[in-house]
Amino acid sequence: MTISGASITVKGSKGSLARVLPTGISVKKVETTLVVERAGEERALRSSHGMIRAMISNMVDGVTQGYVKELEIIGVGYRAVAKGQDKLELALGFSHPVPYAAPQGVTFEVPVPTRIIVKGVDKELVGQVAAEIRSFRSPEPYKGKGVRYVGERVLRKAGKTGKK
Repeated sequence: MTISGASITVKGSKGSLARVLPTGISVKKVETTLVVERAGEERALRSSHGMIRAMISNMVDGVTQGYVKELEIIGVGYRAVAKGQDKLELALGFSHPVPYAAPQGVTFEVPVPTRIIVKGVDKELVGQVAAEIRSFRSPEPYKGKGVRYVGERVLRKAGKTGKK
């Protein structure tokens, strides 16, 4: 862990992350803990204080354990194929396959064609990549087809009931 001026760098077994601190927020290392302090009591500083503390905590967790988001694909003919560790090719009912290349620091695993595991050290980046993949074909409310997070509950609509 390195604190230099307005930036903090965290290194661990999984990798390293760096973040620039906003003005008015400082971080000190006291023995084995990090202390986040603010310069004043303004509203913007108070809100930044908690957010920066959480971001630093997520950085430490990320470089030691890493983050994982799991997605499942539901629909006839919908599937994912891994092209290496950082590329996906998705078949989501369109006339063409949807290619997706991961940004630096994010990897994919496809244990079965209907499940995608997104891994990385940066919590924000892993969540963003998972959200982008989900946005290609969000779950629809009538049949539930699409890409969703594992364990996500999709509210279903009844649809047409027919003529009376």
